[in-house]
Amino acid sequence: MHKFKILISFLFSITFYYNSSAQSDTALISSHLKTLTKTPQFRNHSNIDQLNLTAGYIRNIFQKSTDSVSVQEYNVDQKTYKNIICSFGTENQKRIIVGAHYDVCGDQEGADDNASGITGLLELSRLLKGKKLNYRIDLVAYTLEEPPYFRTELMGSYIHAKSLKESKAEVFGMILLEMIGYFKDEAKTQSYPLGILAVKYGNNGNYITLVKKFGSGAFVSQFSKNFKATKSILTKTFASPPSLPGIDFSDHLNYWKFGYDAMMITDTSFYRNKNYHQKTDTIETLDIPRMSKVIDGVYNGLTSLK
Repeated sequence: MHKFKILISFLFSITFYYNSSAQSDTALISSHLKTLTKTPQFRNHSNIDQLNLTAGYIRNIFQKSTDSVSVQEYNVDQKTYKNIICSFGTENQKRIIVGAHYDVCGDQEGADDNASGITGLLELSRLLKGKKLNYRIDLVAYTLEEPPYFRTELMGSYIHAKSLKESKAEVFGMILLEMIGYFKDEAKTQSYPLGILAVKYGNNGNYITLVKKFGSGAFVSQFSKNFKATKSILTKTFASPPSLPGIDFSDHLNYWKFGYDAMMITDTSFYRNKNYHQKTDTIETLDIPRMSKVIDGVYNGLTSLK
């Protein structure tokens, strides 16, 4: 009987270990980041050829995991820009969008902004391959998030969100991966739009943030709960009116415009990462182990939705 109890305890510990161990692959994450950032040209709106090469790479990686890959093209100033979309669980009517943008602001590599988010999508595509899902999941790599197109109807995310509305797609919710790779344990490495927020959230930049607006719906609530329950990484939830500076500074704003329940997962961007929109935003500044934990949290949060 004693040996049986020991065996049960051992099996439980093995199960717990595998349930809580990393799903994502740090070697693959590093490889994707290198491919996305170490390019002949910077992947900004002016370098259309480089954007197309990047879009092609994303599409090729997606195609390794699913046959449901499509390209959403649209024209700006006689140039064709592309959103790349791959889908899982297409037998389900209700869908979830997980997005990130692959363009950069100006002449810089954009490792955190936003090769980190795109790498998150690429790893999620691998993890979702062949999985039985309760919802359709669309992974969407957007173009033209950055200036001069930010907050215009030429953003790739605006084009995509509008197409969902026009096709009357049943969207349960949307998650944006916007800068998920920069972490600092030291004091005074985290700032906020309002200084008083440091009292609640602390001034160590060592956590990932789930950003939502007041009045979010069932999807944001359920996913946030699932993400935090995995305990894969220190996580803090930030709820605010959209008017607070920074809360709508990326592609999720376009899903809010069309009435979808959307949220952003972020390392808080320029409130922590001073390499934001600078040439110093390189792979070497990223914390890949913790970035992998963010991806694990997203995967587990999605696949545990009922």
